[in-house]
Amino acid sequence: MGTLYYGASASPIHIEDRALAHLKVVIISKLRRDESFAVSWRHPEDQPAGRSTIWVHPAIPVRFEFDEPVAPELNREWLEELAQSANALGGITLVEEHIISPDEA
Repeated sequence: MGTLYYGASASPIHIEDRALAHLKVVIISKLRRDESFAVSWRHPEDQPAGRSTIWVHPAIPVRFEFDEPVAPELNREWLEELAQSANALGGITLVEEHIISPDEA
């Protein structure tokens, strides 16, 4: 389980390593362009039910911490889906990765 730290005194946000690796690419891409946006996610099953949203701004510190020492191979389709949602009114919505089987390709 990875951790996203946002803001100087914010509580850690726990996100599965693979999802956090994809989210990191999209967040950094947006911040490089000096863009602000929202990121929303559903709470993990081990936490009380619900969902959260943060407003990401280039002036606010962000840190990504991963449990796995090796970065996963990234899924281009998932990155594109997250990037498209980043440009929508509601901002990035962290959705499940869609794995396409060889039969579907």
